[in-house]
Amino acid sequence: MLLRQLEYLVALARERHFARAAAACFVTQPSLSAAIRRLEHELDVPIVRRGRKYEGLTPEGEVVLAWAHRILAERDALRQELSTLRGGLTGTLRLGIVPTALPAASLLTTPFCEWHPRARVSLESLSSAEISHGLAEFELDAAMTYLDDDELRHARRFPLYEEHYVLLTPVDGPLATAPTARWAHAAALPLCLLSPRMRNRRIMDECFAADGATAAPAIESDSVAGLYAQLPGGRWSSVISHAWLHMFGVPDGMRVVPLEGPAHGPRVGIVVAREEPQSVLAEALLKVAREAGVRDALDALLKEHLGERS
Repeated sequence: MLLRQLEYLVALARERHFARAAAACFVTQPSLSAAIRRLEHELDVPIVRRGRKYEGLTPEGEVVLAWAHRILAERDALRQELSTLRGGLTGTLRLGIVPTALPAASLLTTPFCEWHPRARVSLESLSSAEISHGLAEFELDAAMTYLDDDELRHARRFPLYEEHYVLLTPVDGPLATAPTARWAHAAALPLCLLSPRMRNRRIMDECFAADGATAAPAIESDSVAGLYAQLPGGRWSSVISHAWLHMFGVPDGMRVVPLEGPAHGPRVGIVVAREEPQSVLAEALLKVAREAGVRDALDALLKEHLGERS
C-alpha cells in the first residue's frame, strides 16, 4: 500500500468527483481510479460505491478513509519533527479561522513566520462546523475560533482574547459624542451589520435583545471587509468587535463609542485536535500564542481609539 493511494482516496472523499480529485492530485482520472482499485485489491475490501458517477464510500471505505487521514497525518508529523532536527521547522501550517477573527490573525501569523522563517502558513476562512471537521480529519493543524463552540469539546483550547463590542458611528451622528451608548440606542440608528448566518451577528442580536431591542439593519454583509466597505460616507453606523480595529481601524469621519452591557463577549482562541499525532506546526503556533500578547495588544488598541474621542 502506497501513501499516494491514500492521498488519492482522501482527495476523492473530499471532492466527491473522480475528475476533480484527479485534478487536485495532478494525475489523470484513469490513474487515480486504477490506484484506488489497487488499494481495494490490496486490502481485499470494496472502498468506493461505483455507479455512473461517484456515489460515496462503502462502510469499509469509511474505515479506510479514517485510517488514511491518520496515516498521512503521521507522515506529516514525522516530516515536521525531522525538519526541526535539520535546522528549523519547515512545512505549511494549515490554519482555519472563523471570518470574524481574521482581522486579528496577523498578531499570530507574523511572529510565527519570524520565529520559523522556513515554514509557511495557509489560511482558510471557515465556519465553526468546517473547522471542527477539518481538525477531526487532520485537514487542519489548528484553528482560530470561538472557544464556547460545543463541537470543539474534543479539542485543546488556548484563549487569545474576549470580544468587546463598540459602536462605529458618523462624527455628526446623535451618539458620536456620548461617553457610552446602550444597545437599544444603537438599534435605532441606520445600521449595516453582518448577516444573521454569521456567528458574530447572532451574538450581537442576543445583546440587542437583552436591552429590549431588535436590530433591523438596512445593509447586511457576510464578511467584515464587506461591512466596512459600506461605512465611509457618513450615513451608516455599525456594531463591531474591537479586534476588527487591528486590521481596519476607524474609517474617516467616524467615531468609536463603547456599548453598555457585558464586560466582554465570547472568547476567541486557538484550538488543536487532542488526537495523536500532534502537529509539530500546531505546537509551534501555540508557543507563539503564549508569548504574543494578543489580548493586551487588542485592548491597548481599543483604548487608543477611545482616547482619540476626547
